[in-house]
Amino acid sequence: MARIVLADDGIAFDGRSAENGSAGGAETAFVRLAEGLAARGHDVAAFTRGGGTFGHRGVAWADLAAGPPEAADLYVANRGHRLLDLVPRARRTLFWLHNDARYVLKYRYLSRLWRRRPTLVFVSRTHMAGAPRWVPDGGRVTIPLGLDDIFRGESEREPPPPSALYAANPLRGLGELVRAWTRDIAPAVPGARLDVRSGTGLYRGGAKARTQAKMDAVLAAARAAEGSALSLGPFVARAELPALLRAARVFLYPGDPTETFCLSVAEAQATGVPCVVRARGALPERVVDGVTGFVAPDDAAFAAAAIRLLADDALWRAQHRACLARQRARGWADMAADFEALLP
Repeated sequence: MARIVLADDGIAFDGRSAENGSAGGAETAFVRLAEGLAARGHDVAAFTRGGGTFGHRGVAWADLAAGPPEAADLYVANRGHRLLDLVPRARRTLFWLHNDARYVLKYRYLSRLWRRRPTLVFVSRTHMAGAPRWVPDGGRVTIPLGLDDIFRGESEREPPPPSALYAANPLRGLGELVRAWTRDIAPAVPGARLDVRSGTGLYRGGAKARTQAKMDAVLAAARAAEGSALSLGPFVARAELPALLRAARVFLYPGDPTETFCLSVAEAQATGVPCVVRARGALPERVVDGVTGFVAPDDAAFAAAAIRLLADDALWRAQHRACLARQRARGWADMAADFEALLP
């Protein structure tokens, strides 16, 4: 049994956030890694900003302000540069990156990376390619994220009505999706509906003012477009998401050039929902173009692919079956095993 410490100093969350709908992809991955390592028999402590002191699913959770221990067999510093100053006597330190890797090209990161030389952990091939080789490190590895079991056990089903779903951060392409939906997609498919589940709920500790203003503007535009073909609702708890995905015929997600993995698309694919995405960041690694959805090179191709999947039952069945066959193999336990393999 190894002593493993994880730390995060981003938005406020804790071990219960992955269930109650207040965690994004990076936060969910952090929680699931801690739980997965605990399930493998290790002594795991997780420290997050604003968290309480409690035990949950085998993990000892605590507020980062209380300070993690000085020593551990494995220390996983999640995203933040200040975390690289902690747990100085760890036998091995991992720096787990989630966002666009170019964010480490700042002195506050580079100076600590040079001093600490942690192993850099990326979540996709695209992600790793974004970090220049001259960035200081003690090695590099790609460990893809996993999936909750609730997304991995779906059976084959009949084509749903022409309903589309967007369930993600509003800044991941919601604005352009609303424009494409109202202008091009909905008018071409009788009875089509877009269910938007988005909001600012991921930022329980408060988003930065500029980010908050951008999210508010996008959500206001979506609210203005509400009607018979589009509805806007809040994020849902994770346990409720599979039911939304089962009711959806297609998951529409333009995404952002800084996408490093995209858990939302991975979950939709695993549930058997074809996805239409733009060719941005790591999204081409999540969707098998023409097989489990479409990776669109431009706005026109995005709208055309969405229309096809909403209207063509034979195409939908083929891609639905391909999703179930190809896109749900990897769970969080697999990810935890990959991290365990890095123990000294």
